[in-house]
Amino acid sequence: MDLPTFTHDEFNVFHIEGLEPRMEAIREKIQPKFKALGEPLAEELSDLTGNDMFLHIAKHARRKTNPPTDTWLAVAHDNRGYKKHPHFQVGLFDDHLFIWLAFIYELPNKKEIAQQLLDRQDELEKLPGHYAVSLDHTKKNARTLEAMGSEELHKSLVRFRDVKKGEFLIGQQIARDNPVLENEDKLFSTIMDTFKRVQPFYKQTTQLHT
Repeated sequence: MDLPTFTHDEFNVFHIEGLEPRMEAIREKIQPKFKALGEPLAEELSDLTGNDMFLHIAKHARRKTNPPTDTWLAVAHDNRGYKKHPHFQVGLFDDHLFIWLAFIYELPNKKEIAQQLLDRQDELEKLPGHYAVSLDHTKKNARTLEAMGSEELHKSLVRFRDVKKGEFLIGQQIARDNPVLENEDKLFSTIMDTFKRVQPFYKQTTQLHT
C-alpha cells in the first residue's frame, strides 16, 4: 500500500497569501495525499464499523475571499456528505495534523448525541490523557483530556449539547515536526489506532443518529 507522508511543504501551504494561490497549492500538494490516505482509511473504517464508509475531501467551495487556514479529509457512512453525521477526520493546520472523531454543529440531533456522550463521560476519560478535545473545528485551540480534567470535560459536553453552534471533536493532534509524519506506516497505524479507540463512541452515536 503506497501511503503518503506529510512534510513542511504541505504545512507551509497555509502561509501562501491569497485565496486562489493557496487553494491551488491545496489542490496540488495536499488533496492528492488526502486521496491516497483516505481511500485505505475508508476501507479500514468500513471493516471497523461494519458500515460502508466513504471518503470526502474538503473543497472549501463557499470561500470567496479568505483563504482556508486548514483543510481535511472526512470519512462517513453517507456518500453524499458528512457534515450532518458523526464522522472521522484527518487534516492539517500550518503547525499540526489532526485526527478527529467529529461531531459538528450541523448534526440534526445534536442534543441527543451530546447527552449520550455525557452519559458515557467516564469512558471518554479512560482515553489516553494526551488525546485532545476541540470545541470548534475551525480553530486550533484544542485541549488534552489530561489538561481538562473531569469538570472541564463535563462543561464542554454540556456546551456541545446546549449551544446551537457547539461542537465536540476528540482524537489527536500531531505537531508538524513529529517524525511519525515522515513514516508512512507509523502515520497510518497512528491514525487507525486513534480511530479504533474512539470508534465505540462513533458506533453508539451513529446508531442513535440513524
